[in-house]
Amino acid sequence: MSESFKRCSRCGETKPREAFASNRAMRDGLQCYCRPCAADYHQQRQKAKGKNVRPRVEAPGGHKCCRRCGEIKPHSEWDRNKTASDGLSTRCKACRAIEGRAGHLKRSYGITEAERDEMIKEQVGVCCICLAAPAEHVDHCHETGRVRGVLCFSCNAALGQFKDRPDAMRRAAAYVEGHAWKPTLVAPGVYQLPS
Repeated sequence: MSESFKRCSRCGETKPREAFASNRAMRDGLQCYCRPCAADYHQQRQKAKGKNVRPRVEAPGGHKCCRRCGEIKPHSEWDRNKTASDGLSTRCKACRAIEGRAGHLKRSYGITEAERDEMIKEQVGVCCICLAAPAEHVDHCHETGRVRGVLCFSCNAALGQFKDRPDAMRRAAAYVEGHAWKPTLVAPGVYQLPS
């Protein structure tokens, strides 16, 4: 028998060395069981311990089953994870994106997607400020962290540029309406703003 093959001590089949996981404790550097037998053995041991074991899903070559959505997708639909046995994440890119958005809302604003959607529904789906664009971005007070509403990108960015200062926003509104707030020179280097 060639050194490029090995016999599995569980199923008795002779398989290529690639069919066995590495084990530095063994003389040949490979596990005794082939990968499928090792996986079956592991599942049996977990069941014997009373642990919840996910059913094994067969997928064609170059594909994997997502634990979250249950769909079988090609490897191009997965993020890399070099610590995993197959080098891929446990959830597909789409599911990870959904979980990422939900996690961001909870971490940043302390609300769930359902609470955000309820706020958008109360606003009839439009931005609270411009009343035209769709509401998509959660707005909050940077001092207290309290969520104020859901705005469009432009209005949310504008509040950020004004640093949530109502006095600056009032001057901007007056400026746009044609009433420029021009400071009056009182003394050299001293200006007085109109009240």
